[in-house]
Amino acid sequence: MNIPFFKYQGTGNDFVFIDNRNHFFPLGNNSIISKLCDRRFGIGADGVILIENDTRLDFKMTYYNSDGSQTMCGNGGRCAVSFAKKLGIIDLKTTFNAIDGSHYAEINNDIVSLQMIDVSEIIINKNSVFAYTGTQHHVELVDDIDRFPVFEKGKEIRNQYKHPGSNVNFVEQIDSKTFRVRTYEKGVEDETLACGTGATAVAIAMHKTKNTTSNIVSINVEGGILEVSFSEKNGKYTDVFLKGPATFVYSGQITI
Repeated sequence: MNIPFFKYQGTGNDFVFIDNRNHFFPLGNNSIISKLCDRRFGIGADGVILIENDTRLDFKMTYYNSDGSQTMCGNGGRCAVSFAKKLGIIDLKTTFNAIDGSHYAEINNDIVSLQMIDVSEIIINKNSVFAYTGTQHHVELVDDIDRFPVFEKGKEIRNQYKHPGSNVNFVEQIDSKTFRVRTYEKGVEDETLACGTGATAVAIAMHKTKNTTSNIVSINVEGGILEVSFSEKNGKYTDVFLKGPATFVYSGQITI
């Protein structure tokens, strides 16, 4: 089977995109997803994203982690907007469907601003914060993040949460509204260069714990810089936007 694909990346989070509006892609076959994402024997990516028609909105985005599990992906959503524009589905503004509901977005050249879900599920623990931003996130402040064992500690913490587990974000504060973040992602089961839902969780967690009073937070990830903005009232975060670059890398065809 020959599969045409497009490769995109958003601050180092990379994705294989497939235009599945004609429903040719074999759903439910996790081995195909894993092969496409394999960095030695496939294309190589953190996940696979299908773009499909939607009965109400501009399009539907379905995201698969490299192990075939489904979740919401913030950087994937931003790249999906860029891909939909490339396909001629949208122009500069869109509302599309994802696993966690509808998302509004705007695109300006290669910068995409994506509205995330409202966030009210925030749990402050002794040494960490848990937040749901479309998927589960553990947020923990650390010192000397360059030398921190992200893979080992991330894997350990990820497995402490009940099914389906949690992404794990380690954070170092740079200044009053800037944080550096490294993330261990479930489904990928490794550190990734960026995580959009993770950046969102970090910004909200840092505001919730009063490590910042700004409602516009800069998140420095391994693959670049993301910006998270929001409004907060009575502990609920609304008008949450994730902003950053979404870049086309290349296209091709692979035989599975």
